[in-house]
Amino acid sequence: MSWQPPPWTWSAPSHCGGTFEWFRSSHGDVPPRSVHGGVDVNGMPIFVGRAWHHGDLLPAKVTPAHRCAFVTYGGRQKEEHHYEVLVSDHVAWRPCRGGGSIPPEAIRVGHTRDGEPLYMGRTMHHGTLTPGKVHPSHGCLYIAWDGYEIKYYDYEIMVLD
Repeated sequence: MSWQPPPWTWSAPSHCGGTFEWFRSSHGDVPPRSVHGGVDVNGMPIFVGRAWHHGDLLPAKVTPAHRCAFVTYGGRQKEEHHYEVLVSDHVAWRPCRGGGSIPPEAIRVGHTRDGEPLYMGRTMHHGTLTPGKVHPSHGCLYIAWDGYEIKYYDYEIMVLD
């Protein structure tokens, strides 16, 4: 599916001075100033991205070493070769506990086909800092790992700083 503008708009809170942009990319390429989201098991960086999958615009972990982005959907890890990468110098990570509460500074990374906003979070898993999808109505973070979607209730959420 080709890129489409999201059906919703989001404005940063007035106290946030930072900006961000999404850049289309593919096959592991990431532009300069891409937002670092974690570290893969091989020690290589993971970047913040998003990709379309079955009508949802999903938060993605972009792994140049694997030449793709990974999303979670329906309990499984899915590989996407066309995605967008977040570029900014103004993001931070804030501790968050599951339950669906999202800070106002959290950046809306994507949405479900029904319009529910989705966010980027990250957590430690098997010694790696792994980013994934914060799904507010599920009250948790889902990460893609070894073919599966793994759920966490304690994580960090990405915010505009």
